[in-house]
Amino acid sequence: MPGGLGHVNVAVSMLFAGISGSSTADVAGCGKILIPAMIKEGYDRRFAIAITACSSVMGVIIPPSILMIVWGGVMQVSVGALFLAGAIPGLLIGFSLMATVYGYAKVYNYPIAEKPTWASAFKAFKGASLAMLTPVFVIYGIVAGIVTPTESAIIATGYSLFLGMVIYKTVKVRDVGPILYDTGRFASISLFAIGTASVFGWLLAYYNVPRLIIDVVTDLNLGVIGTSLVIAGLFLFFGLFIDAIPTIIILGTVLLPVVAQADISPVVFAIIGIISLAFGLVTPPYGLCLLISAHIGGMNVIQVLKEVVIILIPMLIILLLVISFPSIATWLPMQLMPGAFN
Repeated sequence: MPGGLGHVNVAVSMLFAGISGSSTADVAGCGKILIPAMIKEGYDRRFAIAITACSSVMGVIIPPSILMIVWGGVMQVSVGALFLAGAIPGLLIGFSLMATVYGYAKVYNYPIAEKPTWASAFKAFKGASLAMLTPVFVIYGIVAGIVTPTESAIIATGYSLFLGMVIYKTVKVRDVGPILYDTGRFASISLFAIGTASVFGWLLAYYNVPRLIIDVVTDLNLGVIGTSLVIAGLFLFFGLFIDAIPTIIILGTVLLPVVAQADISPVVFAIIGIISLAFGLVTPPYGLCLLISAHIGGMNVIQVLKEVVIILIPMLIILLLVISFPSIATWLPMQLMPGAFN
């Protein structure tokens, strides 16, 4: 199939999303391997950078997602229901990106990957099978009510460390210290952002900004779909300038009364907000995933913006589909966790 390695890029991001829950971890980990490999195979450097950055945003949509855990804690929504709600939209985004890669490959005659044999596929699956159990443990543990999201993260981390040190032997004892240091350093950044955003959110509430927004949206009387479009637009705008976690705390809590008044499901509200915020990870001036991908590929962000815009169009279509047909997000959690909607 045309665009073989491009499809691999998207598929790897989908798999990595089910393990890390972080888009920045996805683009940093996968980009170092896939961007040089795609360039070596004959792909345009700009396209390799853009597809790696855009596919990495599935890390916050496909469960388990760090943003969903934060959203569930801040908004008091079932994290398990959010995980299930993000599965179908995340897969749709992944397949739409694959279709985009196919179109690019046909137009620009990108190389075709060799068809794998059953033997090579089985060997690869056997080698990755233990690692692929990580998202299963996380999602099943939360959905079944066995562990909390925090406990599931501890289990996943311990299991991943065990695999790295004992099974795959890619992590040495001397590496544990730097890993723990980097983990604490990155966690402190998020915690600091959450703390300062909470103060800013308090200021917004003090100056009655939420009430002003509610009054404006209510006066417009837009209905469910119209209100959902306004919500998506606000998250898209805020995501251009602010990291996703502070945006959830600042904007999400402000919009919660609007959502309740418009009779929008809290789960649908979460998925619309998270997909919208995912755009901010690859759109300047913030665009953290795009910055990382461009740095790995050795190009300026401005040089790859055209490809990014084209690749993001299918993702925007999926967002509009979720807004128009909320059952895309709610069907799976309603089947497996109907109590979350009571």
